[in-house]
Amino acid sequence: MTDLRITTTSGTDAIIEEAAVEGLKASLHGPLLSPGDTSYEEVRKVWNGMIDRRPALIARCAGVADVIAAVKFARTHEVLVSVRGGGHNAPGNAVCQGGLMIDLAGMRSVRVDPMRRTARAEAGATWGDFDRETQAFGLATTGGSVSDTGIAGLTLGGGLGWLAGKYGLSCDNLLSIDLVTADGKLLIASATENADLFWGLRGGGGNFGVVTSFEYQLHPVGPLLAGMVLYPFSKAKEALTLYRDFATAIPDEVNTIGGLLTSPDGESVVAIAVCYNGGLEAGEKILQPLRAFGPPLADHISPMPYCQVQTLLDAATVRGRRYYMKSNMMQGISDDAIDTLAERFATIPSPFSFVFFQQLGNAANRVDATATAFSHRGALCEWGCLSSWIDAAADDVNVRWTRELAEVMRPFTTGSDYVNQIGLETDEGSERIKAAYGANYERLVAVKNKYDPTNLFRHNQNIKPTV
Repeated sequence: MTDLRITTTSGTDAIIEEAAVEGLKASLHGPLLSPGDTSYEEVRKVWNGMIDRRPALIARCAGVADVIAAVKFARTHEVLVSVRGGGHNAPGNAVCQGGLMIDLAGMRSVRVDPMRRTARAEAGATWGDFDRETQAFGLATTGGSVSDTGIAGLTLGGGLGWLAGKYGLSCDNLLSIDLVTADGKLLIASATENADLFWGLRGGGGNFGVVTSFEYQLHPVGPLLAGMVLYPFSKAKEALTLYRDFATAIPDEVNTIGGLLTSPDGESVVAIAVCYNGGLEAGEKILQPLRAFGPPLADHISPMPYCQVQTLLDAATVRGRRYYMKSNMMQGISDDAIDTLAERFATIPSPFSFVFFQQLGNAANRVDATATAFSHRGALCEWGCLSSWIDAAADDVNVRWTRELAEVMRPFTTGSDYVNQIGLETDEGSERIKAAYGANYERLVAVKNKYDPTNLFRHNQNIKPTV
């Protein structure tokens, strides 16, 4: 290895002497990769095939000591740094161009305490990893809706999921966090220790340091009544109206996702996916209106284990496809919003793309908007469009269609995005980022000032410290 050209936090290039890079390499238990190394090309990729950035270095951390060494190196040399957890990361913030990517994907252990009903999980774990361990004891916590999503990014941005109607968001179930700060110190954040940091990490995104592990509260979760019902697109407006009315009048045990998609045989359909977290007999009665309407084209609702529920949407979110996403929170779903969505979907350019409403859940709605950094407690759901395609030549048409849809849907929304769908400030603009945090933004700036005043962790859902 020779002297290394690397991107700095100011956006300029700098040369780091070979001895300094070799020193970092020697201090790591995991490998330090650079372009040309055997596994570099694969490791730099994330779930979204649109993300094609090339870090100058990738520190594949094996443990907390590796994270501390990487953070100290980045701070000393003023290196642009990004952090990857489980690697789903739709906006691609996990991968920086020309800087140092701190890769936690190898840190995936999950340790369950069934007596206390808690679990401690490292930040590279996916929800598939986590659920497999907790379900061995009949326990679970709210954790997304796709099994290979990383626990870290989802939780730090709030964490919508199937169990949120009864147990709240992922961030509502956090008990403590281990975090490496910008000056290379390991802190514990909880309700009683560094409480301001703990508040900011529950919905504030990856702005304040590198989280190395999460401790969650677990809950008894047995077989669930869950699955998807499909209706013909000719009844799109009626079926989405049914979805809205159902989602606004359900008990805590239920959570929902409703949307429009293209079936494997090429037909546009309405889909309503549900999860009932309670007694199966009671669940059959609660879900009956969805199964009786239409009649449906298909009814895939049945008793199933939670780990299977977590894979219901996996086939629609295949790793490596090209993705572009827009979303906003909605306090309610109006008739005009339904009409607009149904009319626009008829022109969708890719059969892999879909539009959806993902419900927050009753328990998530009952938390005060300032109790955690996640501020969207009054929203019924997140509205979103996940556009997906394979050929890079189709980038422009799919991105343009998605942006145009987002603009015509914006009047029906709160104007605030789900933090986990926000990209870099250069892509999103500062006002959109501020809106994603709502009334909590200034308090988050104060946390940033305290724990990362030089903005080392800027390659994220960026909250800037005051100068």
